[in-house]
Amino acid sequence: MRIIVISDTHGKKSAIDSVFLRNSDADLFIHLGDGERDIDAFLLENPSYTSRVIHVAGNCDFGSLSNDFEIIPANGHKIFAAHGHRYAVKNSLEIIKETAKRLNCDIVLYGHTHVRYNKFEDGLYILNPGSAGNPHDGKSPSFGTINIVPSGILMNIADI
Repeated sequence: MRIIVISDTHGKKSAIDSVFLRNSDADLFIHLGDGERDIDAFLLENPSYTSRVIHVAGNCDFGSLSNDFEIIPANGHKIFAAHGHRYAVKNSLEIIKETAKRLNCDIVLYGHTHVRYNKFEDGLYILNPGSAGNPHDGKSPSFGTINIVPSGILMNIADI
């Protein structure tokens, strides 16, 4: 299973266009918030993606009807996907990690910080793809990939 993860587009729909269209063969696309209007616009133009796109509400997605988090089954694994602002990810990852563990998830996806993060720790695969619209780490706009195969999980972060 191949999953594309993007976050914090903040009005840069062109980032979604670039990443999603270049990776059109992915099984799933996840947007981690702060770009709900961008996702909505993309899906209006590309309705064939609708069944493969999941998004959560970010702190800048005002008036959103989307969930704050999603639990996504993925080839024998469970993904906890959240924007991160409700889990204090700018201070520490402890709250989001404990929440994921409590919900029996082994993959944690979050955004909000606009800073890339990709580690396996405390029995969890943890990925923040950075920001596709306004990175705060001095690096290029980015997105994440997750490949889940019988032999394991491989997560990467790539420049847009």
